Amino acid sequence: MEKVEGTEAAPVKVEFDNFEHGFPEGFGPGWWGALAYWVGIAFATFQLYVAAFNYLPSQVVRGVHVGFLVLLTFGLIANFTAKSNFGRALGWLIGAAGFFCGLYQWIFYADLIARDGDPTRLDLAVGTLLAVLIFEGTRRLMGAALPLMCGACLVYWFFGQYLPSPLNHRGYDFDQIVTHLSFGTEGFYGVPIYVSATYIFLFILFGSFLERAGMIQLFTDVSLGLFGRTRGGPAKVAVFASGMMGTISGSGVANVVTVGQFTIPLMIKFGYRRAFAAGVEATASMGGQIMPPVMGAVAFIMAETLGVQYSEIVKAAAIPAILYFASAFWMVHLEAGKHGLTGMKRSETPSAWKALVKGWYLVLPLAALVYMLFEGFTPLYAGSMGLALTVALILGTSITAGVSATIIRYIFWIGLALVVAALSRDGLQIVPVASVVVGLILITAFVRGGLKALRACRDALAESAKSAITVGMACAIVGVIIGMMSQTGVGTIFGGWVIGLGEKSLFLALVMTMLLSILLGTGIPTIPTYIITAALAAPALAKLGVPLIASHMFAFYYGIMADLSPPVALAALAAAPIAKENPDKIGWEAMRIALAGYVIPFIFVYSPALMLQAGDPMAAKLGFYGAVALASFKALVAIALFGMVAIGFLFTRLALIERLVALGAAFCLLGEFPFSDTAGFVLAAALVLWQWRQRPPAVVEAA
Repeated sequence: MEKVEGTEAAPVKVEFDNFEHGFPEGFGPGWWGALAYWVGIAFATFQLYVAAFNYLPSQVVRGVHVGFLVLLTFGLIANFTAKSNFGRALGWLIGAAGFFCGLYQWIFYADLIARDGDPTRLDLAVGTLLAVLIFEGTRRLMGAALPLMCGACLVYWFFGQYLPSPLNHRGYDFDQIVTHLSFGTEGFYGVPIYVSATYIFLFILFGSFLERAGMIQLFTDVSLGLFGRTRGGPAKVAVFASGMMGTISGSGVANVVTVGQFTIPLMIKFGYRRAFAAGVEATASMGGQIMPPVMGAVAFIMAETLGVQYSEIVKAAAIPAILYFASAFWMVHLEAGKHGLTGMKRSETPSAWKALVKGWYLVLPLAALVYMLFEGFTPLYAGSMGLALTVALILGTSITAGVSATIIRYIFWIGLALVVAALSRDGLQIVPVASVVVGLILITAFVRGGLKALRACRDALAESAKSAITVGMACAIVGVIIGMMSQTGVGTIFGGWVIGLGEKSLFLALVMTMLLSILLGTGIPTIPTYIITAALAAPALAKLGVPLIASHMFAFYYGIMADLSPPVALAALAAAPIAKENPDKIGWEAMRIALAGYVIPFIFVYSPALMLQAGDPMAAKLGFYGAVALASFKALVAIALFGMVAIGFLFTRLALIERLVALGAAFCLLGEFPFSDTAGFVLAAALVLWQWRQRPPAVVEAA
């Protein structure tokens, strides 16, 4: 694509207090870095074997996965922070002890099953060591907030019998707790780590290969071509590009520090305030976690927790995710109109059509993945096939790069498709597909530029292992909370409080759940926030009549919003050095831009049709799809009104009374009291008509 004059700059290095949002580039100095690199490749290779063949018992897979996580956590932290070789060696030795704890599940698998509930001293020693290493590794990786929370749960587990009723439990011995925590499937090796060891790692790998294939460049070029020349185009480019990135990444803060390097300076150059520009990128990037199909890996955990097909989670998330990005798009459109901001020149933007014509094939793996998920294939199978297709595209492109004749390139791709079809006459199986990939690797090794492509694939394996560490360690440590709740039953106490509130007012129960999610999310990542809140509050909301998927998605949304909410606002913190602006100012702007993100969960609770769920009160009158259409239209009008309130502009600047009318109309559309919809639509129509009549002539001409 053509570079936009004035926007090219050296990447800004974003510093955090810990490694929660990624390690620095590379793997460390000298041969220590090489050690981490090859351990990462070994980790990725193991995960690929599990995804493709899956002959190992689930407990073994979980144990080895956790072992690799602990090994790389201590090894990489030592590589980047230790001042001497002795410090690095010590870090790797501690990590190796953690790897042995995970490997212990494999070595003594049959024995552990035979003596379940009657652990030996060695079992207790290994289980205790694993707990210590997971806590310490998570503290070094993410800071103290999450380990302190899990530590408090562990203290309650040990000493909760001494608390007054109803907070007390019956009491548990040391060996009971360690066995439940370190050797069962409801502690460290619970559902979250199972999902991390299967789906999450595979989809991280899938996204990494797509990025190396050039998907980010395609998203950026298409976004610039579609929206760069519109009113306030650079901000719309940021919203659209980040939404597209979210389909393969799902890491909000990572999106800020990658896409934001380009979009934030571009927005500032074209007149957006620094805080607003950074807030736009933070809002759009965090929205990537609610955009199917990856959804920040939470979709996989949610599907396993609820026992539903992954495609059901994706279907439920689709309309709210589109509404979220439509809201952000609307906000930047209004802000541009309010300040008279124009778009980019034609010479500064690439052609969206040419970008698609040039890189259309990059969309194939993502399209195939989505198709297979909706056809009922498991995420593990769909992800494996999508990954294989991506690798085939990378290697095939490398093979044909030096061929000048177009007809020969067509012959190669058609021949490749025919070979796969011939090998898969009895159904698409992993072995024939893997054989094709191996064949492409061998051919690539002997063509000009092929070794570079193979090194890029190898690097993607290592980088994926590195990227999986923070998610995996978070999934491991929250096993403490899950294990404590499953053995003590304390979750029923909090659930009782929520149900008690809900009997008086469902709205109050929802507000309590929202505040819990935001409070937890200010200190810990999105995934453990969702896991904890869903375990505590979602079952209670379900008992109050909220559809189960909607109750879990409600908890998830506000865990994401926590990263936009001051005083912590990690997404704003990531954007601050790029925009050269105060993080608190960015956080408040992001909250304003993401206002829809704070209200959409309430909309889909009261109107489940928005998530394609049964139980919508309007379904009896309009039918299911009629209720879906009405809920979607109401939500669109509501977020449009909230945008007018937040920005203070439609066709001209809104007076205070006009903002109040818009706010009242928006709340009417959210409510479910008599004539609320009618009142909301009438007020909205009257306000739009009034604004239309007040518009300045110059605004009409510019539009």
